[in-house]
Amino acid sequence: MELKAPGWVSEFRSFIMRGNVVDLAVGIIIGAAFTGVVSSLVKDVFNPLLGRLTGGVDFSNVFWALNGQYYDSLADAQHAGAPTLNFGLFINAIIQFVIVAFTVFWVVKALTRLRVREDAKPGPKPEQLLAEIRDILKEKLPEPIKPVPDPAPQA
Repeated sequence: MELKAPGWVSEFRSFIMRGNVVDLAVGIIIGAAFTGVVSSLVKDVFNPLLGRLTGGVDFSNVFWALNGQYYDSLADAQHAGAPTLNFGLFINAIIQFVIVAFTVFWVVKALTRLRVREDAKPGPKPEQLLAEIRDILKEKLPEPIKPVPDPAPQA
């Protein structure tokens, strides 16, 4: 006795194998890798530069302990189990978002410009198209009917 797979299995298989689903999966994987790059850029490049410009402020350690205690760093507050509002981490997230949005903007702009260039490939001139249409019509239409001369009027 052969086991028959439910109908949704083949439907799911055809859904997964569609081109746009595979493209979406590739986009998600690349996006995850890009997020790691942007996180490192913010944490390892921008934060030290911003800290240098602001007199040594490390945004990842800008927080407010809600229990009223003072902690030297966010890690110390979290280790103590203190509830905190992490303003610096939020600022980092905003910086990351702006970088990603800016990058996506330029990528989409470049792809749009490339697509417009592909769509704008020059086609035949209108005169050439009209000549081709005329030639096709000459081949397909029968000879024009010649008018029969009127007989001379009778007196």
